[in-house]
Amino acid sequence: MKKILLLSDTHSHIDESILKYVRLADEVWHAGDIGDLKVTDTIKKLKPLRAVFGNIDNHEARMEFPLNNRFFCEDVEVLITHIGGYPGKYSPAIREEITKNPPKLFICGHSHILKVMYDNKLNCLHMNPGAAGISGFHQKRTMLRFEIDGDKIQSLEIIEIGDK
Repeated sequence: MKKILLLSDTHSHIDESILKYVRLADEVWHAGDIGDLKVTDTIKKLKPLRAVFGNIDNHEARMEFPLNNRFFCEDVEVLITHIGGYPGKYSPAIREEITKNPPKLFICGHSHILKVMYDNKLNCLHMNPGAAGISGFHQKRTMLRFEIDGDKIQSLEIIEIGDK
């Protein structure tokens, strides 16, 4: 079993309200718009990190992290990208890949809107953790925490880390 902390859109912001949840996770996944790499460097000192770059990320982030990250966590195939859309409205850049070979868990960021929904057509769970940073139009800073046990995604929690 793996305890996952999922965040996105930090836009160079990392603080103790994020780090206390990082310490409780087995792995941290970041769905892009990292900003300053001090964010991911700080996380990597504490826990294993999987991440993708987002549209605001510079060449350094783009050299360190991929646009799309597809991997298995236990028996769950995961696909993370930054700009992905959501069921019924996937972004053109990812639509073909996700419809031809859907993962069990599809994660994206970008919108700053926390959303978890199931795509019945693709048999795929979609997650967007909202935004953990202090830049953007969102009012609440949010992350998601969940467990992967074998082929099960369970114990999903929304974490509100305060106003931005």
